[in-house]
Amino acid sequence: MSSSHSPAHNPPIHGPPIHGRGAQSGDPSRRFGLAAREAEGDWRDVQKLVDGPVDKLRTTVTEEHPKSIINFNASPDIVFDRSINAYRGCEHGCIYCFARPSHAYHDLSPGLDFEMKLFAKPDAARLLRETLAKPSYRPAPIAMGTNTDPYQPIEARYRITRQVLEVCLEARHPVTITTKSDRVLRDLDLLGEMARHGLVAVGISVTSLDPRLSGLLEPRAASPAKRLAALGALAGAGVPAHVSVAPVIPAITDEYIEAILAEAAARGIRHATWIIIRLPHEVAPLFREWLETHFPDRAGKVMATIRDIRGGRDNDPEFFTRMRPRGVWADLFRKRFRLAMKRLGMGGPDIRLDCGQFRRPSRDGQLSLL
Repeated sequence: MSSSHSPAHNPPIHGPPIHGRGAQSGDPSRRFGLAAREAEGDWRDVQKLVDGPVDKLRTTVTEEHPKSIINFNASPDIVFDRSINAYRGCEHGCIYCFARPSHAYHDLSPGLDFEMKLFAKPDAARLLRETLAKPSYRPAPIAMGTNTDPYQPIEARYRITRQVLEVCLEARHPVTITTKSDRVLRDLDLLGEMARHGLVAVGISVTSLDPRLSGLLEPRAASPAKRLAALGALAGAGVPAHVSVAPVIPAITDEYIEAILAEAAARGIRHATWIIIRLPHEVAPLFREWLETHFPDRAGKVMATIRDIRGGRDNDPEFFTRMRPRGVWADLFRKRFRLAMKRLGMGGPDIRLDCGQFRRPSRDGQLSLL
């Protein structure tokens, strides 16, 4: 790996609420039994004399160069079998993000490190081209935005997502995109052309309609109004788009289910999904910490409802049931969503992308004649 910035050391934070970040602490994970690092003696006082006080939680980006870019999976709980993640970590800072535990694999905190110590893969488009050029490769929709957002702020500088889409358009390879950013509209030229070939579908998740609440839950994501406007722009350009009411958080965001659907429908969106909050591994304690910081009056109620939905646990990690909330509360949310969809004339996502146009590219950027 080569770093494009000098990583700043950000010790765990305890005290007043941290503004502009989702996580309220940066304690490293102990799940993998990795050696702990701790400053001894007066080192931190000496560091302040040398470096000055740490007055800002800085975002750093490290460039990494993997040998492959498509991740294949055989999970029975998701509808796609392959994905591309141009980045690791996500500056949007969504406190509920189920991808946070992935930072623990690298001895980094799923808390503040996940949203501050980011990784970019500038070779993604080249690696994708090499994979698609292999005679053994068989096309199926590639999912983008499954682990971290492909349109998080650093995409404006790196443009890795755009480069990947350019390769997919050239090779006529289908793609699905999930994002919380209106930055997706910067690639509307590519998305529009891909849509004309039946190669793309875009989902934008909207958690609430309250910008203040969104600022606490997803501090660096686009505002709800911008996401809804982006949905309207995609629909107007003929790009298949749907709204994802996700995640639904009991006693925090569930009051917005019907209103989000209505706002999306008013902008020409005819398809929608919903997902209840999931709290795998380190996400559960981070989310409880967030609740105690911002909603101490209802923290107990929120967690009790989540445990009811997850069979008495903070999270259900089991295949076949982890994506299927159950119990009275889950049934209530499901019924509300279905009734609102019926009233608005909406349905589930109709993602039927065309794999038959695939044209195998050559490694040097020229399309193969075969």
